Amino acid sequence: MKNNRFIIPFAILGLSLIVSTFIFSSTWRKIKSENQTITVTGSAKKVIVSDLGVLRGTLSVEASTALEAYRLLQAQKPVLIEYFKSKGFSGDKVNLQTISSFPNYYFNSQGQSTGIRSYNASQLIDISSSDVQLIKTMSIEISSLVERGVNFQVNPPEYYYTKIGDIKIKIQAEAAKDAMIRGKRIAEATGRELGALKLPEWGFFKSLLKIPI
Repeated sequence: MKNNRFIIPFAILGLSLIVSTFIFSSTWRKIKSENQTITVTGSAKKVIVSDLGVLRGTLSVEASTALEAYRLLQAQKPVLIEYFKSKGFSGDKVNLQTISSFPNYYFNSQGQSTGIRSYNASQLIDISSSDVQLIKTMSIEISSLVERGVNFQVNPPEYYYTKIGDIKIKIQAEAAKDAMIRGKRIAEATGRELGALKLPEWGFFKSLLKIPI
């Protein structure tokens, strides 16, 4: 009987702890549920067409003297300019860079310079146009000028889209809408409602842009 008199107080105490634990656990779950957030990433893709093409190349010659190299370069230039004009590019639309010249040396078996062999003269030239298809066509056929004595080494054409700022807001709106739809589906599946939506930075959308020609 002496031992049994402790059973009821301890049972009551144990039950109290269980109830207290249940209340604390329920309250903690409620607080956690109220403060729960989800991160949903929205995406948007838009195929855009380049509206600016740039064609760059180098006109170059080699001669025994620097003066002769310069004269040869100047002799080839009118042929190239005339070609550009035939494609609709007037003289002021052709961007001519500074002429550069450098010597080519002879070397002995020890790798030491033994004198000047020849001189190179070159000039960078570029044009740009909103007709990107024309730029592409010219990049292919301009090498044929070698048949007319013109040594023009053309670079791969470059294509750009100049109105990227105009579609920035539209892309952001579409991505935000996509994120809202995804978030709503997740919330509905768990019996909750969406709160405020936070937009990501523009750089995220920029990486999704495709710029074909």
